[in-house]
Amino acid sequence: MAAGCSGPEKRPGSSAGPAVEDLQPRTAVRVFDREGGETTWDDMLAGLNDADIIVIGETHGHPLGLSAAAALWDDVLETRPQAALAMEFFERDQQVALDDYLAGVTDEEAFREAARRSQGNYPEGHRRMVEAAREAGRPVIAANAPRRYVRMTTPQGYERLTGLSDAQRRMFAPPGQVVEGRYRDEFFGLMNGGGHGETMPEGMVEKMYFSQQLWDSTMAASVVNATLGGSRPVVLVVGRFHSDFDGATVEFIRTGRPDLTVKTVSVVDEASGTIAEDDVGRADFVFYVGGADELEDGS
Repeated sequence: MAAGCSGPEKRPGSSAGPAVEDLQPRTAVRVFDREGGETTWDDMLAGLNDADIIVIGETHGHPLGLSAAAALWDDVLETRPQAALAMEFFERDQQVALDDYLAGVTDEEAFREAARRSQGNYPEGHRRMVEAAREAGRPVIAANAPRRYVRMTTPQGYERLTGLSDAQRRMFAPPGQVVEGRYRDEFFGLMNGGGHGETMPEGMVEKMYFSQQLWDSTMAASVVNATLGGSRPVVLVVGRFHSDFDGATVEFIRTGRPDLTVKTVSVVDEASGTIAEDDVGRADFVFYVGGADELEDGS
C-alpha cells in the first residue's frame, strides 16, 4: 500500500488533528469503486442497494473508519429496514447477552458485563451500530467462534473438535475445505513478519491458519443462517483482512449462498486523493480514512 499523507491537515505546532466527532464521515472519507475511480457516498449507497449481504472490512481501532462504518449501517437501516447486523467482535456464546439487551431484558451495564465488553473491545463505532440496531428493532448476530474452541485447532485441522457435544459444536462451523491461494499466501507472509521478522515454525503457522479459517467459516455460516431467516441485507463487520480481495470469509459466504449478491467495503487508513495501485480491487468500495494517529478519538 502506498504511503501518503494521513488524515486531515494539521496546523503548525498542533499535536493532533480534529476530534473524530467533529468530522462528518460521509464527507470526510474518500470513496473509490472496484476499478479505482473516485465516487460519492450516495453513489456508493446506490451501488450497495442490490446486495443481499454487505461485508464491511474495518481497520481495527481507527476512529473515523469506525464512524464511517456506523454511518453506512445507519444509511442501510434507513433505506432497508429489514437489515440485520452481524459482528466479528461478538462470539456465538454471547448471543443471549446481545438478545437480552436488544429486547430490553437487561440494561447496557448488565449487557456489557455479560458480553465482556470494555472500552478496549467495544469502541464507540461498534456501540453506535448496536444502538442503531436496538432502536430499529433489528437483530445483532454474534458471528464468531468462541476462542476456547478456536484454540483447539491443530496443525492438521479440527479433529479435536469432532468429539464435542452437539451444544458445543453449535458454537462453531469448521470449513469443509480450507481456502488456498492469495489469502493463504498473505496470511503466511503476515505471520512470518512480512519478510521483516523472524520466521515462525511451519507447524505453528499451519495451526494459526486453521484457527483463522475456523473464524472465517463460522462468521460466514452465521451470515448465511441470518439470510435464511429473511433479513436483507445482512451487514457483517469484520477486520478487513478477512474480506479484502474477496478473502476467506467472503468466499465461504458465497459457497454457502451462491444465489445471493455479496458486496464488500474496505476501510483503509490512507488519505491520498487517488487510490494506490495495490488497493484497486480490494473491495467493491474502498474508503480512505486517513491515519488514526492524526485523529483524536472522543469516545
